[in-house]
Amino acid sequence: MKNEQVIEYIVGWLRDYAQNSGMTGFVVGVSGGIDSALTSTLCASTGLKTIVVELPIHQAESQVNRAQRHMNELAIRFSNVEMCRVDLTPVFDTFMKAQVLQPLNEQTGMLTQANSRARLRMTTLYHIAGLRHCLVAGTGNKVEDFGVGFYTKYGDGGVDLSPIADLMKTEVFALAKTIGVHKDILNAAPTDGLWGDDRTDEDQLGASYPELEWAMLQHEGGGQSRDNWTTRQHEVFAIFQRLHRANQHKMLPIPVCLIPSEIKG
Repeated sequence: MKNEQVIEYIVGWLRDYAQNSGMTGFVVGVSGGIDSALTSTLCASTGLKTIVVELPIHQAESQVNRAQRHMNELAIRFSNVEMCRVDLTPVFDTFMKAQVLQPLNEQTGMLTQANSRARLRMTTLYHIAGLRHCLVAGTGNKVEDFGVGFYTKYGDGGVDLSPIADLMKTEVFALAKTIGVHKDILNAAPTDGLWGDDRTDEDQLGASYPELEWAMLQHEGGGQSRDNWTTRQHEVFAIFQRLHRANQHKMLPIPVCLIPSEIKG
């Protein structure tokens, strides 16, 4: 992959889309992770207003430090960058206290809480975008968005445009290194930061991103060479297939009940 040319292409695409939409720029939620770091840097490189927003909810200190360092560095590098911090911890705690239904089990309760964090963040980003007439830029990559569906529906999946959704995670790392993302972010284990602990994406998914990328390519090719796979490759492919099937509701358009004309009248 020709990193510099890909970066130039994405930056041009972002700039053209915003200008053709009559919008002033972008809002990006910054987590301290590689995807949001690359996305925010690409948006800033357009020269258009770029508002980078930190949205902590009981966040680990290491994630907070990486996010703040990245935002500060962006603001130094780009005069069009504006920083914003919205501590959603009190909002989240109040929201959880207001809930009257009990979860069916502990795991369901934890997953629902994690998804609620993502949806509170999405609501906040759109509020800021509305105030400044900006677009909310998504931070999902290809294997997350179209492979295993590793995002929250109407949470971090609720965006106006997706500049890095055609990049595999390994390609995201390569572009981030080229564009000057801080080494602390490059070296950090990927995590969605939604659980209030140190669990990584690999802990949740059961496979690393390079493994899942391999499985995604095998899936797209029909898994023709599976007779030559190792035991681990069979395991990873099964993980990918399970997640891909389970998360189709995120990847496909919302089902619409089309009523036959002969009974609709």
